[in-house]
Amino acid sequence: MTEPLKPVYLEDKLNEVRGDGHLRYRSSSLPTWCPGCGYFSVAEGVATALNRLKVPLKDAVIVSGIGCASRFPFFMETYGFHTLHGRTLPVATGVKVANDALTVLAVGGDGDAFAIGGGHIPHAARRNADITYMVFDNGIYGLTKGQTSPTSVEGFVTPSTPYESHDRPLNPLMMLLSYGASWVGQAYAGRPHHLTDMIAEAVAHRGFSYLHILSPCVTFDKTEMTYANLDVRVRDLPADHDPSDRLVAMEQATRAEAPALGLFYREERPTLIDGMNDIAARATGKASGKGKKNKK
Repeated sequence: MTEPLKPVYLEDKLNEVRGDGHLRYRSSSLPTWCPGCGYFSVAEGVATALNRLKVPLKDAVIVSGIGCASRFPFFMETYGFHTLHGRTLPVATGVKVANDALTVLAVGGDGDAFAIGGGHIPHAARRNADITYMVFDNGIYGLTKGQTSPTSVEGFVTPSTPYESHDRPLNPLMMLLSYGASWVGQAYAGRPHHLTDMIAEAVAHRGFSYLHILSPCVTFDKTEMTYANLDVRVRDLPADHDPSDRLVAMEQATRAEAPALGLFYREERPTLIDGMNDIAARATGKASGKGKKNKK
């Protein structure tokens, strides 16, 4: 026999939200995204994840580029850097190199990430910069009124493709797995609790973590990447999925028609800062092995 549903009172819920501490990560500036935009779930997820991980506000930095996601730093009470179009990762990497104690998150949309900014991703991934890169993928250029983006589906009709798009969309998960990212996952704005868990796991990972977030644009896409379509298309990764097997992760990533949610791949390896510290130690003769020989 199932238990009867218990009523939820607004006042109790408000007290619960105010009491758990995550609101201190949100600034007094209210988001200006369209009602229903998936980015609201991301903002809530980031605040909750940082609170769960107990990241001090003074040690958190959010870096953005250009697009609907670009104002993300303004809506958070952390430090922020609103950079140039497509240049999110170089700036985020510079912040981390300057102060390794900081928790650095880079955010952007599918256009900022995979069009003008696509050339920076493989280098941040292969160097294993200890930053979290979250891409909010809505398959469209929302800020500039709905043109096709690098992840738009074939046959998509937009102001820039009135006779349908004939371009094959990129597969960001396959790209990041082939680039050597040490943590690759996917979440969906329509499942906010799972999204929050994935953000927390990505931030906690030591190395370059990439979280792909399916986030519908409710204003300019009424036919393709909608909540109605994604609700029936998304699936969980198999319960026995091995996140240490890159080839298995790639096989799952090829099934773009049924996007899988969860952790695709994870490995532990030295970060960019580890390598730089090793170089510094060798150059000053403070490292074991080759450094000591050179000093003699």
